[in-house]
Amino acid sequence: MTLFDSVLAPYPSHASQDAIETAARAPRPGGIHDAFATRVDERVLDVFARAREPDNPLELRDLWLGRVEHELGGTARHPALAERWRDSRRLRPVQPDEVLSSRATVRFVKELFNWYFRDDLYGDLRYSARHILSSGAVDEERWGLPQSLKECIRYALDRDWYGYSDSRGRYPAREAIAAYENARVGGVRYGPEHVAMTMGGTFAVSTLADFVLHGASPSASPALCAIPNYPPLVETVARRHGVRLVPLPSENGRTSLEPLIAALTPDTPLVLLQTVGNPTGAAVTEEGLARLIRAASPSTVIVLDECHEWLGAYEERSAARGASNVVRVSSLSKTWSAPGLKAGWFLADPAFIAEYYEYASSSFGGPPSFFYTVVEVLARMERWFITGVEDPGPAELKEFEASYGLDLDRLAHAYRGYRTERLQRTGDLTTLRDAATVRLAETSARVLPPRFSINTTVEFPGWDDSYRCFRDILRETGVSVFPGILTFCFSGAVMRVTTSRPWEELSPAIDRLGSYLTAATASR
Repeated sequence: MTLFDSVLAPYPSHASQDAIETAARAPRPGGIHDAFATRVDERVLDVFARAREPDNPLELRDLWLGRVEHELGGTARHPALAERWRDSRRLRPVQPDEVLSSRATVRFVKELFNWYFRDDLYGDLRYSARHILSSGAVDEERWGLPQSLKECIRYALDRDWYGYSDSRGRYPAREAIAAYENARVGGVRYGPEHVAMTMGGTFAVSTLADFVLHGASPSASPALCAIPNYPPLVETVARRHGVRLVPLPSENGRTSLEPLIAALTPDTPLVLLQTVGNPTGAAVTEEGLARLIRAASPSTVIVLDECHEWLGAYEERSAARGASNVVRVSSLSKTWSAPGLKAGWFLADPAFIAEYYEYASSSFGGPPSFFYTVVEVLARMERWFITGVEDPGPAELKEFEASYGLDLDRLAHAYRGYRTERLQRTGDLTTLRDAATVRLAETSARVLPPRFSINTTVEFPGWDDSYRCFRDILRETGVSVFPGILTFCFSGAVMRVTTSRPWEELSPAIDRLGSYLTAATASR
C-alpha cells in the first residue's frame, strides 16, 4: 500500500476578477482607521450596576439581552427579557476595574456567545440570515484541505491507523513538527521532545490551563488574559483560577503589550495571549513579546495562541518564543480550514512536555492517532514551502519512513499539488479580504485593516451596542455580522466581518450593508 497513489488535481481558484479589481482600487478610502482600543463603557457598567447578583453571569446575560429586546420594540422576540430589563434599576456604582477582574464577566461573555450561536443566529433567527459573515472560519467547501492532505486521511483509514498511541503523538509526526517550527523561529532548536500533539487549539488551551493551574494557590495573583480574545479560551482559564482581563490597544496593525507587562506580578501563574488578535488581525511585535517574556517570572507560564498567524507577512519570529516558560499553540482550524478535525500541537520545554505526558495519559489518553499522517505530511510540506523548495529531491524523500512506499515521482506530484493549492488559497483569501476591506471602508463605517487573518473589524455608526447592531442589521439586510462584545470588546458597535466567502456571496452582502447604512444615516 503506497501513500499518494490517488492524489487528485488541485482545486480551481475561487477569487473572481471583480474581487481582484476591487482590491486594486485606492488603498485608503475615507473609512480606514489605523488604531483600535477597547474600554469598559457606560452600557457595560449599567448592566453590572442593575444586577441584583452581579456575580451571576446568567443574570448579566439576561439583562444585556433584555435591554436589546426593550430597544428593539415591536421587533423584539423575547418580551419576558425586555420586561426584566424595564423592571431593573441601578443598585450600586460600578468601576471598570471591577468588570475586568470579575469571574462573572468572563462567564457572562461566554453565555452571551452561546446565546448568539445557539438561540439567535442558528436558532430563532436562522431563516433571516441570508449572508453569514460572522463564522470566523474559511468556507471549507471552496478552500478546504489540499488534495495531498486528504489522501493522507484516506491512506490512514486504509491502513487502519486508529489504535492506541503515545500520549504526545506519534514520533515521526512530532519530529516533522519540530523541524517545521525550527524553520519558522530563528535561533531555536526544537526536537520531538518539545512537541505534544493535541485535539485542536481550544482543547490545547483547556488542558494547559488545567495542567498549569491545578496546583495554584487560590490566593495567588490572577491569571492574565489579554483582550480582545476568544471566549471559550478565556472561560477555560477562568474555570481553574482567578482571571484578570487586560485590554490591549493596537495601531497600524501592531498590538502593544505594555498593559500586559504592567499587570504582571511575581506570582502571576499564567498569561494567555493571542499573538494575532481576534477580531482585529493586529499582531504583537517580537520586541514587545521579548519584553513580556523577560518581565515575567520564570514560574509564569506564557501561553501564546498562534492560530491566527496567517494571511500576512510576519516579521521573523524571535528566539524569545523558545523560552522555557513559553508554550506555543497551533492548530489546523484556521490556516488549513479544518476546525472539525480537531488537530494541532503545542511546543514547550522538554521538562514541561515530560510532565504533561503523565497528565495527558491520565486525562484523555492522547490525540486521535488517525490524523498523525496528515499532520506529519503537512508539517514537512509546509516547511519545504516556507523555505523555498519547489521540487522535492532525494533528501526530502528520505524524511519519510520506508513503510509509506513512496517514490520521488509520487512525492513530487503530491507536493506540487500542495504548493499550488497553498499559493492559490493564500492569494484568493488575501484578495477577498483586501477587496472587502476597501468596499466596507467606502460605506459610512470605520474599518480597521487587518495585517493577518480572515476577519476585518468594522465599527458601524449610530449604534453604541454591538449586539443591538447585529440584530438591527440582520433584520434589515439579512446579513449576519459578529458582535464585538463576544470577543470582550466592551465599547461601541465594534463588529467582526469574516471575508473568506466566495465573492458572489460577499459582494452582495456588502452592498446590502452599504445601502442600509446610507439609509439609516439619512433618516437620523
